[in-house]
Amino acid sequence: MRMALARWALGLWIASSLSGVALAAPRYSDVKAAYRASDVQVLDRDGVLLQRIRADSTVRRGQWLALEDISPALRTALVFSEDKRFYEHSGVDWRGVSAAAWANLWSRKTRGASTITMQLAGLLDEDLRRSGGSRSVIQKVGQAVSAEVLERSWRKDQILEAYLNLVPFRGELVGIDALSRTLFGKAASGLDNREAAVAAALVRAPNAPGVQVGQRACTVLQAMDAAFKPMDCDGVVFFAQATLQRREFMASEGIAPHLAQQVMRQRSVPMPQAIRTTLRAPLQRMALQSLNQQLRELRGRHVEDGAVLVLDNASGEVLAWVGSSGSLSAAAEVDGVLALRQPGSTLKPFLYAQAIAQRRITAASLLDDSGAQIQTSGGLYIPQNYDHHFKGWVSTRTALGASLNVPAVRTLVMVSPDAFHQQLIAFGLSLRESGDYYGYSLALGSADVSLLQLTNAYRALANRGCFGPSTYLPGAAKPAPTPCVVDPRAAFIVSDILADSNARARTFGSDSVLATRFWSAVKTGTSKDMRDNWAIGYSERYTVGVWVGNASGAPMWDVSGTSGAAPVWASVMRYLHRSTPSRAPQAPAGLVRQAVTFPHARSPMAGTEAARMEWFIQGTEQSQFALSQEDEGGSVAQHMDRTIARITSPSNGSIIALDPDIPPDRQRLRFGADGKVSRWLMDGKPFALGSQAQWLPWPGRHTVQIVGVNGEVLDSIRLEVRGAGVTVKR
Repeated sequence: MRMALARWALGLWIASSLSGVALAAPRYSDVKAAYRASDVQVLDRDGVLLQRIRADSTVRRGQWLALEDISPALRTALVFSEDKRFYEHSGVDWRGVSAAAWANLWSRKTRGASTITMQLAGLLDEDLRRSGGSRSVIQKVGQAVSAEVLERSWRKDQILEAYLNLVPFRGELVGIDALSRTLFGKAASGLDNREAAVAAALVRAPNAPGVQVGQRACTVLQAMDAAFKPMDCDGVVFFAQATLQRREFMASEGIAPHLAQQVMRQRSVPMPQAIRTTLRAPLQRMALQSLNQQLRELRGRHVEDGAVLVLDNASGEVLAWVGSSGSLSAAAEVDGVLALRQPGSTLKPFLYAQAIAQRRITAASLLDDSGAQIQTSGGLYIPQNYDHHFKGWVSTRTALGASLNVPAVRTLVMVSPDAFHQQLIAFGLSLRESGDYYGYSLALGSADVSLLQLTNAYRALANRGCFGPSTYLPGAAKPAPTPCVVDPRAAFIVSDILADSNARARTFGSDSVLATRFWSAVKTGTSKDMRDNWAIGYSERYTVGVWVGNASGAPMWDVSGTSGAAPVWASVMRYLHRSTPSRAPQAPAGLVRQAVTFPHARSPMAGTEAARMEWFIQGTEQSQFALSQEDEGGSVAQHMDRTIARITSPSNGSIIALDPDIPPDRQRLRFGADGKVSRWLMDGKPFALGSQAQWLPWPGRHTVQIVGVNGEVLDSIRLEVRGAGVTVKR
């Protein structure tokens, strides 16, 4: 006992001796600046909170709170519990030290003499922190000295504020913000007397059982309020026990969880407390609400997931990123913006743009929408329209606007799957397989793409065929401008078709949900078995992409382009243009607009199209389109032989093996084609005339082309002949 008294006396003497020494103390501003919450705040472009997401799994800290943002009840409870003379002493409560020493002399149980300032000093200096459950005499002396130094450079409100933000409460919880949100489910500014008393009790015994915490909270309440009756303690104990079981502070919370995850993947070290993005919080909230409302209306059709993406056409900045329907989804963690899905008919605009740019067709060219059987290496490919009906001969404008499948496949036969595959890659679509792998089904969206890639590809169409990357971080380094990946004139014509309500009337009607009061171009798509439904389109300033389906890949029930994703697309577009006009783009140089007519054809499959004004790439314009060679005016109307001519056999990518038991000069490879063919070319050299041809195979890789009467290439395939080591029988 005497030794204990001697240690306390020595400590008091050392503390008194050092109290006048001018030691350096950390500045309040430096401590606050060095504070790191365990969560990162993802903000919109104006600093509005979009999402809070946990970044540190070792500890749970909330945001640094100013003292005025902390409940007065808590401040009062803490002072009553930990340091009654906090506003009177200068760092060390010498009266408390004396009382503690005297109680220690007589082996009495005591609260101790550590003030709030001394405890803060211990939190700021690792050398002064507890080790093994208690501090040494030297640590206590150092605490006292540091506390007096702190009091000279910090105000009392700064000390109390820093202490409440740095003090450990329970388990991983550090600081009053984390404690309030976890155990009470509210901000620290809203804590009442009972909650404040429980919080103060946890400072004394962070990991004590609920009963002990409740009993300590009763003592604090009695000190705070003389009217508090001991008989009410049972209720406080029950409240404390229930409170300690709560975990209200979610690891991630907000309206942009998937974007936040994407931001975290790009995080730097050290991670900033707040990351500003290019999003607009009001738009993000509206897009999420619009998607959820549409999915609730589709609940009876086995559809629960969706995604929305909004891009700024000029900058490529992401303005809204809704990755899922949240609580409506059984797989809310799956990001529908990045998930790979089959795009259906949404790839058709890129195909027609390529064919128009290559001058294989024009917007007024007639395409055959009738039954087709296309020979492939895997057998016959028989495309069907969405409604299982054929429209006969239709113009390119109608074929794209009404989203007819067979004309698109016939167009791909002209372009070739491999060339179209390269075009899609140029538009930023990262296709996993080659063009030959997808074959002619690529025209109908058999490849897997993400909503982000597809929407940005449409943004390239909005920008006259010029592709650029998208970004969700402001000020991100922008690469040098890239050349347009398709002829701007072709991109303009396709945009004009996608904006034409009359062109899509045959399938969607003249007044569908796709029609807007401002200029916009849009395309819908539905993948095989109704697993994915899309609506992608753009206005003068924005490109909006919407996907609706199921994260599991399960098919929907009777959900079409206009009943699935399109209503969400239209709703978001109307919101974007509620006060912002959208004007039709100006035609680039090299385009011609002239009147065209479609004289009645003799074919029973011929459709009818009204005369209209049409856009042409300069040099491809003509005034009449018909199937017959003669019309009433006596002029010759261009037939569509050159647009429908195609090589029917062998299929593109075929591998031919020479038979070593047959003399090479006896082996022949037969070629066939549909349409009017002038001649055949093998590796650029003529080798046959007419629609049928034979060729003496020669080992190696070859390109076969058919040419029209005007010398234009109508179709091409690639093949390989193997068997260079054959021997000739004699």
